[in-house]
Amino acid sequence: MWPLVAPPRLVYHPSVRPLVGFSLIGCVAAGALLMAAPPPVPPHLDGPAARWVTETLEAMTLDQKIGQLIVPSFRSTYLSSDSESYDELVSLVHEQHVGGFLLFGGREPVPNVLLNAGYSRSVLGQPLAAASITNRLQAISELPLLNSADFETGVGFRLTGATTFPSAMAFGAAGDDRLAFEAGRITAREARALGIHVNFAPVADVNNNPRNPVINTRSFGEDPAAVGRLAAAYVRGLTEGGMLATVKHFPGHGDTDTDSHLGLPLISHPRARLDQVELPPFRAGIEAGAAAVMTSHIQLPSLDPEPARPATLSYPIVSGLLREELGFDGLVYTDSMRMRAVTDLVEPGEAAVGAIAAGHDIVLHSPDDPAAFAGLKQAVEDGTLTATRVDTSVRRVLEAKARLGLHRNRSVSFDTLPLVVGTRAHLGVATEVSRRGMTLIKDERGDVPLTVPRSASVLYLSVLDYPSGWGNGAPSRTFLPALEERWLNVTAVEVSDRTSRAELELVRASVDRYDAVVASVFVRTASFSGRMDLTRDVADLLRAVARRSAITERPFVTVFFGNPYAATFLPELPAMLLTYDFYDLAEDSAVRAITGQASINGRLPIALGDQFPVGHGLTRPGR
Repeated sequence: MWPLVAPPRLVYHPSVRPLVGFSLIGCVAAGALLMAAPPPVPPHLDGPAARWVTETLEAMTLDQKIGQLIVPSFRSTYLSSDSESYDELVSLVHEQHVGGFLLFGGREPVPNVLLNAGYSRSVLGQPLAAASITNRLQAISELPLLNSADFETGVGFRLTGATTFPSAMAFGAAGDDRLAFEAGRITAREARALGIHVNFAPVADVNNNPRNPVINTRSFGEDPAAVGRLAAAYVRGLTEGGMLATVKHFPGHGDTDTDSHLGLPLISHPRARLDQVELPPFRAGIEAGAAAVMTSHIQLPSLDPEPARPATLSYPIVSGLLREELGFDGLVYTDSMRMRAVTDLVEPGEAAVGAIAAGHDIVLHSPDDPAAFAGLKQAVEDGTLTATRVDTSVRRVLEAKARLGLHRNRSVSFDTLPLVVGTRAHLGVATEVSRRGMTLIKDERGDVPLTVPRSASVLYLSVLDYPSGWGNGAPSRTFLPALEERWLNVTAVEVSDRTSRAELELVRASVDRYDAVVASVFVRTASFSGRMDLTRDVADLLRAVARRSAITERPFVTVFFGNPYAATFLPELPAMLLTYDFYDLAEDSAVRAITGQASINGRLPIALGDQFPVGHGLTRPGR
């Protein structure tokens, strides 16, 4: 049996820039952090690490090997040592011998307005709680745990106070590989400070379906070359920051109109089209050093003719295409096995066996982890899975842990969290991405920047696909106060799919009272959160405002937050700015753009009908 590795108190300290002008003690502390930061992930194992992998594998029992192939989840909220929730995690470590955990946010659900019967989300968790749980689980595990998270837009995607970057599509609009690299590096630094080692990012899907209900702005865009370039830069940034990168959702989820959380999407393109569009970004990410690939729950008859078989369970796609043709020998994760594209087809135990048999190394987030464990063990005992097949995947898991140095040290220091997670320097990079991603696609009367006098009366229309009160904050939380700072007489009106026709008519009739109109359109990007466009009545209101503004020659500027494809439903609007995101950072960047405080240089990473092709965008100098 392998010796237990005692987790030391100080191990991984993501680097920060030393602050000048402070005490010597502060400078020394910053320097220590720099020296203790996790090194870049090496491409190969050194001699001691390779020996550890071999010796560990030889000493493992079948149960211990199977456990390495299973990754359950935990919530980053406080757990006492005698709570039922913590007991469940301990059981997974001691009895199932799991290879690691998947981090999610908190436990309290967001308002029902974000939910439907098929999908749910949780609120953000706490960094300190996350670090506490990873340390405690590492301390009781015989082998180091390989922990993962879905940090597509930074650690702040799951944990409050951490850095949140704009969507991938905003990076596509900014078009700067350097920013993608920095986002990856920063995310890695913050994640490693929490004890998270694998990021399920970047999204390498090419979003070329405007009605895609699950990828959308999570993609860098629809040009395969641009997506591949940005994905590769992000991979290099994660690797430089000491974290394993995962390109997903192989072999490409960008041209679907079904959400795989809710059903099994079908992509019917021939292999030649897949080679031209879907696969190049994955090749680029793998060549850039991606340590892992996540597959998708989608059906592709041109790659696997078996009816209703998702890539998750497909030997031709995982072992044939990914392993043999693309030559990928790193970790292959399933997507969450709780998604209905899989659960509607097979039971958890059968799904786990099918995934490993197809060529995966890790079964992620099973709806029943003990059943997945039992199914895999039975499959080995009855010969459905060979011992060699299991050993191959276990070796890959152990090698990933060794590349990260987890065989030597596995804990993190609470002391470094405030110095690393959510720093002003990190926020500065996120802000730059947001501002450079602002894309002005139309301004037929030169209304941007909006130059009406400070004393002008301005109507602000907050147009929602939902009433206010979504999630962790209402839309216009930042946008409206910024407008009120710029102009003395701002009247704010909120309309949504629940606003009556009579109320909409009152708004339309009042437009002529104002010197200018600014509208913000908040439209969600995913089917599970509701509509992906506006109701006809609400859209008609915007069209009516556009007609009146043309007659009166008064400025009318519309900012689209979230789903950029919503702009295709309203081509009549005279001035349209796209942000690709929601909430504070995007709202601040948008106000700066339309008031001339910041330049506008973004370029469309997607086509919006025939009128606005990829690469289109108007520029405006800032002051």
